Amino acid sequence: MRLVLFLFALLCTGTPALAAKTILVMGDSLSAGYGIRPEQAWPSLIDRQLAEKRLDYSVANLSISGETSAGGRSRLLPALRQYKPAVVIIALGANDGLRGLPLAQMRDNLNAMAEAARGVGAKILFAGMRLPPNYGPYASDFQNSFVEVARARKAALLPFLLEPVAIRQSYFQADNLHPTAEAQPLIADHVWGALLPLLK
Repeated sequence: MRLVLFLFALLCTGTPALAAKTILVMGDSLSAGYGIRPEQAWPSLIDRQLAEKRLDYSVANLSISGETSAGGRSRLLPALRQYKPAVVIIALGANDGLRGLPLAQMRDNLNAMAEAARGVGAKILFAGMRLPPNYGPYASDFQNSFVEVARARKAALLPFLLEPVAIRQSYFQADNLHPTAEAQPLIADHVWGALLPLLK
């Protein structure tokens, strides 16, 4: 009798769904949705797209405005323990570059983050950035740093996070640094193309 009741309860409630695997986003204001609503930011749009395509993943966006690679490195280990992600998107470095911080230090931080993520079995996607030409040789060294780290860690690389909108001033807020809500779907599609191979 008890078995019959148990089976009846299962039929009524359905079997519990498997927990989705986590895509952890560690970024700065460009990923945190500075100046717009959080649900409009590209990580939230990626999360929505995953649900629409019925893929067994969800996004945990731990991006913080003003974050540097050092800050991301200090926060990553607790985040890895909490979320046990399948994929980690590292979208940091922009603030290092804008502040002219030593690039060797930035590379060390990004390498350490990749090593920690790989240590828990996560796949890694670096989202690189670029600096204006007036930064001189530092700008090219900055851009190449993402290539070097991704190659050294055998990680996926999106060379420039803002590539789809970078030359469209109308897609930026009044500060000319942060993309508008209208720009977010273009950025999300750009990231999606690099992320999708890691989900297979």
